[in-house]
Amino acid sequence: MRRLLVVLLFALSFNFTGCSVNPVTGEKNFVLPNLDEEWERNVGTQMYAPMRQSQGGDYILDPALAEYVTGVGERLAAQSSRDLPYEFHVLNNSVPNAWALPGGKIVVNRGLLTELGSEAELAAVLGHEIVHADAAHGARQQSKGLLTQIGMMAAIIYGSSKAETAAGQQIAMLVPQLGAQLITTKYGRDAERESDLYGMKYMSAAGYDPQGAVDLQQTFVKLSEGRRSDWLSGLFASHPPSAERVANNRATAKTLPQGGDAGREAYMQKTAFLRKVQPAYEAQTEAHKALTEDNLEEARALINKAIRLEPREAIFHAMSGDIFAADKKFRRAERAYSDALQRDSSFFYHHLRRGQVRYERGNFKAARADLENSLELLPTAQANFLLGNLDKRAGNLESAARYYQAASQTNSPVSKEAQTELVLMELPQNPGKYIQSAALLDRGGKVVAAVRNTAPVAVDSIRVKVEYIDSNRQFREFSLRIPGTLEEGQQTSVPTKIGDIVDTNDLGRRVRVTVTAARVAE
Repeated sequence: MRRLLVVLLFALSFNFTGCSVNPVTGEKNFVLPNLDEEWERNVGTQMYAPMRQSQGGDYILDPALAEYVTGVGERLAAQSSRDLPYEFHVLNNSVPNAWALPGGKIVVNRGLLTELGSEAELAAVLGHEIVHADAAHGARQQSKGLLTQIGMMAAIIYGSSKAETAAGQQIAMLVPQLGAQLITTKYGRDAERESDLYGMKYMSAAGYDPQGAVDLQQTFVKLSEGRRSDWLSGLFASHPPSAERVANNRATAKTLPQGGDAGREAYMQKTAFLRKVQPAYEAQTEAHKALTEDNLEEARALINKAIRLEPREAIFHAMSGDIFAADKKFRRAERAYSDALQRDSSFFYHHLRRGQVRYERGNFKAARADLENSLELLPTAQANFLLGNLDKRAGNLESAARYYQAASQTNSPVSKEAQTELVLMELPQNPGKYIQSAALLDRGGKVVAAVRNTAPVAVDSIRVKVEYIDSNRQFREFSLRIPGTLEEGQQTSVPTKIGDIVDTNDLGRRVRVTVTAARVAE
């Protein structure tokens, strides 16, 4: 086993370990060969749209603002070291945050734009994220993660050689785990320093005043000292500020050409509408808090205020629908979600929620259309589960099983429901899929039929078939009933009265136990 471990680790090192030249710094960095630029581009392209959906969807109420941010981003990207397919989007999310996927796919949240004071500060944010993409920091983080997994594998091998309430509902998104990791990654200090340093160089080369990066970090430090919860869950989670970063930025600014474009007036002009409607988003945030606390009257008053301030914002109408749905007023909820869809049909949530309330109202055909539309934008456990129910109701059991299987891929209450539905459908025809069985020797040398429930629900009425070659080489077969109920993960055994087995090798050759029947316990 130790020789196997050495050979395995050598093979892993030979196949995966490698260095690449950082295109930004020119230094050698560890990156696995399979995480090359093609990987970066593919990951960015495949995950950009679903990750944007999962983070609030694009902000479409002010197209000029989105164009402005893209213009600033492209001005900076022109200074980058690689010709990546850069894209920039503003997300309709109040949490102050910005992130980059590999391949140059970058977003900034609406909630961060209201906190900045100049175009130079925006350039500092975008320049920092551009360097993360340009220097392949995402690939480097993934390389380190894979090495950790290799180390864990080695430890396992070496060790084995030694013997929802409606108001509080959360959407379980089937977003690829890698994508979620990449946008929530807390980069190492070296990567953060690198992004600060070269982000400022990109700023300066693009004609911006690098002092904007100093001002930005000073603001971040003040906000972190105040421990604002929205900042702690946003940019600070992956890009922690510090006095050291302020000092480093000051030192960098002194080495760069003085002056440059601060763009305070331009920034204030371009974000004027966003600042004007900010009170409406603040009311929505308070409404969401009240809704999660099941204070429906307060939530209703607050979201009505938000709608009065900005009736064109789709997410306000969607939250109005959430409040009606929490109060079981599904007809009014459906109207509110329809209002949201009229204003923005590009966000999965509006389709999903209208599909859910239409399902509740028994309008199954319309519900199916909404749920399928939501899946095209972002796969969720909820949509897959309800589509599974609709197919099961229509007798399309094979399709229903596929939907339930997809819905079961998250750690959520609806995932458990989907797993239960799968068991209900499959257990009668294939009990062995969920009930493990084996022939074992007890302490007295007698054979027992052992079973273990791997299903996510309790089961009973278990029967097993015992096939046996006796000492006269005659084939025998008989059935046994497993008494009682087995909870999830529970195991038990019953005696077979077979007593002429010599050892475990003899047992394996002469006895086989197969589960033939089981049902979900009532």
